[in-house]
Amino acid sequence: MGGFPFRRQVGTVRAVDGVDLTVHAGESLGLVGESGCGKSTTGRLLTRLLEPTAGRISYRGRDITHAGRRQLAPVRTEIQMIFQDPHSSLNPRQTVGTIVGGPMEVNGIAPPGGREKRVRELLETVGLSPEHYNRFPHEFSGGQRQRIGIARALALEPRLIVADEPVSALDVSIQAQVVNLLRRVQRELGIAFVFIAHDLAVVRHFSQRVAVMYLGRIVETGDRESIYAHPRHPYTRALLSAVPRVAPAEGAGERIRLTGDVPSPVDPPSGCRFRTRCWKARELCAEAEPPLARLDGDREGHLTACHFPEGEPEGGTGGAPSAPGPREGGGRPAG
Repeated sequence: MGGFPFRRQVGTVRAVDGVDLTVHAGESLGLVGESGCGKSTTGRLLTRLLEPTAGRISYRGRDITHAGRRQLAPVRTEIQMIFQDPHSSLNPRQTVGTIVGGPMEVNGIAPPGGREKRVRELLETVGLSPEHYNRFPHEFSGGQRQRIGIARALALEPRLIVADEPVSALDVSIQAQVVNLLRRVQRELGIAFVFIAHDLAVVRHFSQRVAVMYLGRIVETGDRESIYAHPRHPYTRALLSAVPRVAPAEGAGERIRLTGDVPSPVDPPSGCRFRTRCWKARELCAEAEPPLARLDGDREGHLTACHFPEGEPEGGTGGAPSAPGPREGGGRPAG
């Protein structure tokens, strides 16, 4: 008998490549970018729901990159996840009490007063009634189901929560309520958050530090004030320009419309991965990948990966003049 001819590997996709992030105790880190850039994959790697093929994941000084099930057991009680879709992340056949109390049962935790008392307390913490204990997920609205998911994530009193676009599937009128709930939980319990989102307005409201991701790589990172007031990477500037404004401030820049499609991660562009859609791209951008580094005049911790960053004098760091960004309705990506 021959082998299986369809098992031949024809290519490799690196959904996340060279990402270097640090989350400190009690802080919130926002991870933003377009759909398909690797944000959710990063979140699942942090929680070890996915096995990394390379690199290193360190938690409180311990290397958990390839830790086995037994080694991960105590870590999993301290790292929890809130999923994007509150409908598919809850078992429709289980009651709220079973869903929220499940992590305690799996880990053999018997809280004072019993699990039922603890679950009812958690429901109150997230703004639900303790009387919801015996109800099923289909009896709740989308926002209420997400609150159930948050209660489940809090059941083991974690140190870190990875929230994977926790409000993107909710009505706009409900999003602020859930974000404010997460802020209150973080403030009162001192939990660190990795907040994954594509909505920069939500991230600005929640996160203390921000990391911008494009095609599997971090292109800019820094504290919230630096990123939103002085974006240095063209991609960050384009994302911020797309945030809706009810009454744009005087002097606010016009919207930057990116043209072209996101390149395939199977065959990413050489050099800077954003260059095929960037209005400032030059030959240098195709020849060398820009390092993630601090630029002159930026705050400590504000890092940018760009040869011709925003706000640079004429000539930039690569010796070529900076071109103005494309405005609404125009602009071509440089090849």
